[in-house]
Amino acid sequence: MDWGMKNRLSKLINPEDGRAVWLAVDHGYFLGPVSKLEEPAKTIKPLIPYTDALMLTRGTLRNCVDTGLKIPVILRVSGGNSIVGPALSNEGIQTSMEEAIRLNASAVAISIYIGTEHEHKTLLSLGQLVNEGQRYGMPVLAVTAVGKELEKRDARYLSLCCRIAAELGAQMVKTYYCDEFSKVVKSCPVPLVIAGGPKLKTGMDALELAYAAVREGASGVDMGRNIWQSEKAVGMIRAIRAIVHENAPVKEAAKFLK
Repeated sequence: MDWGMKNRLSKLINPEDGRAVWLAVDHGYFLGPVSKLEEPAKTIKPLIPYTDALMLTRGTLRNCVDTGLKIPVILRVSGGNSIVGPALSNEGIQTSMEEAIRLNASAVAISIYIGTEHEHKTLLSLGQLVNEGQRYGMPVLAVTAVGKELEKRDARYLSLCCRIAAELGAQMVKTYYCDEFSKVVKSCPVPLVIAGGPKLKTGMDALELAYAAVREGASGVDMGRNIWQSEKAVGMIRAIRAIVHENAPVKEAAKFLK
């Protein structure tokens, strides 16, 4: 692994504790103006001091984030689908590697859809992106998407997805937490971060999710809706950060929600 690749990865995952808290705000690429993200700039700004990286699209980055940003960017480069389209899995690369470099990204992100009609297409896109990433020293984050079929989120399926992503060269994988999550971690040779998924019923549920994931081996979280759709968004990300980086128990972290 070249110096540039290692340097970019060190900005995303803290070398001291091997953990990361990322803020995902890329949802608009297929959901449009989702609740609490109608005005991305207003949502993002107060959360920046407490996140290790922003995951977003080039449109949101250019139009809604100040150029003085001090934290790294994970650039969503796949798309071409929408929540009202015939298949969420019909996704391809829509942002070039040159564009990612121009925007000073520290990594690029792409979704893969294992077990769908577009499995082959999305896996080839991942391979293409990894090839380009190796050429330019750009890490690739593979996102194990399940589309609308949330019931797929079990250890057997997610282990399959994460291992395939790593085998095809992804340097990091974003996936879902599940029962027996430690099995998913053990079978994947690259760092795993967990998605929050749709907003959970309570803030405590989100904290429990983060706590369980890192306890079972996740390198951190890449959360969106469970942070910025919270009525206490800043408190939520501070609580998540305490769990991930300080190994705080859920009850102790929950003080930020009061």
